[in-house]
Amino acid sequence: MAANGIGDEFDLIAKYLAPLAAGAPGALGLTDDAAILDVPAGQRVVAAVDTMVAGIHFLGDDPPGDIARKIIRVNLSDLAAMGARPLGLLLALVLPRDVTGDWMERFAAGLKADSEEFHAPLIGGDTVGSDGPLTLSLTALGAVPAGQVLTRGGALTGDAIYVTGTIGDGALGLGIAKGALKGLDQAQENYLVERYRRPRPRLEFGVRLLGHAHAAIDVSDGLIADLGHICTCSGVGARLVAQAVPLSNAAQAALRLDQGKLADLLTGGDDYELLFTAPPENDAALRAIASDLAVDVTRIGSITDGGGLEVDDGDGLGLKLENGGYRHFRRG
Repeated sequence: MAANGIGDEFDLIAKYLAPLAAGAPGALGLTDDAAILDVPAGQRVVAAVDTMVAGIHFLGDDPPGDIARKIIRVNLSDLAAMGARPLGLLLALVLPRDVTGDWMERFAAGLKADSEEFHAPLIGGDTVGSDGPLTLSLTALGAVPAGQVLTRGGALTGDAIYVTGTIGDGALGLGIAKGALKGLDQAQENYLVERYRRPRPRLEFGVRLLGHAHAAIDVSDGLIADLGHICTCSGVGARLVAQAVPLSNAAQAALRLDQGKLADLLTGGDDYELLFTAPPENDAALRAIASDLAVDVTRIGSITDGGGLEVDDGDGLGLKLENGGYRHFRRG
């Protein structure tokens, strides 16, 4: 491809992407069509892929660096939910033909920052020019000790349900970025937009959950939907206490503006916090891990026998949720 002075795909790779692979010998300088990975003895490979399309998963005018960092972080969040550490990243870019060198510089800077912070080197990928929207697809490869991987299917009746961080910030941040949410002060708006654009993958917390938790997932489609995924895969039910769900100060301020937003916060996506189940007797160990890593963790419910998800609103009435969470291809 050739666009606004960035040259063809080989020029683009050499100038903007190959420098990001310098610390990964198996990447071969991004000069080959495949990379070589060494997997630690006694470990299994975990692979996760996410695709983001402008206008669907991010706004077209979002800062290029934030777009790069989000595609990395949402994938690393999937590794975190399985207790895996990153091995490397494979990035496919479908770039509009009018992309500029300045845009690529800022995009590459975002890739570099998160690749280094999370020890997740770029080891390969592909670039394509297109007349369509900016599209990114990233595959994250990780490693986890054999026999210890966390999945959605391990929850047991009697388990406590926990979540890291706070819930609802991502959905609120998107609303602010789109100009659909008013009434918060500038600091609150900035905080929520940052949470939407730069979610925090809980990698180290996920690793430390091994041996303590039974099941885990990251909150991408929404708390309710993702808890439903655990219930379905584990063949169990759940009781969620809505008032126990942790909210940031900014989200609480938004809730004061509109009490009806609680259902939106429980069903909104893009938080990328870890939602997991564990035996109640592991509570002290989990809180010690949380304290050690300076990550908030909150107990928000329990796993029940049989199917179904009950949401307790604190008044003895079931909270009515019109939308269970984000789903691709939903109609109507």
